[in-house]
Amino acid sequence: MPGVGVAAAPEISATYEEVRNDKLDTNWLYLSYEDGTDKLQVAGKGKGGLTEFVTKLKDDQAGFGYVRVTVGNDQLSQRAKFVLVSWCGPNVKVMRKAKLSVHIAEVKQTLPVFAVEIQTSTLADLKEDAVITKLKKAMGANYDRQNSEY
Repeated sequence: MPGVGVAAAPEISATYEEVRNDKLDTNWLYLSYEDGTDKLQVAGKGKGGLTEFVTKLKDDQAGFGYVRVTVGNDQLSQRAKFVLVSWCGPNVKVMRKAKLSVHIAEVKQTLPVFAVEIQTSTLADLKEDAVITKLKKAMGANYDRQNSEY
């Protein structure tokens, strides 16, 4: 079975490095399928964080996102964490849904560094508060337990 072309796509790797670079403002990317193919392409990138990223997700599309989120238990412990999103809109065709589980392996080879992976078909799973809570849980020790929400 041919791959999704992620590893061979220099534009995808370059955009991934942009999101990872703390000196640049780019903090998300979205990969979607080229029309009628299994080949992924950069369908969007931006500086507006998770809020802007979710505007790219459509009910009849599937794709993958990579988002940099600044998180910490207090002002002194703020750091960048990365979220890998596997998006499958509720109206995506059955064959596309079936292929997503295979394609994610190649995507993870190209976008390998992330703290949390979220597989979803609903935008409610990508609300900022919910994502930040998942990231905080993934960070490990919480020395601010009395003030935390988890």
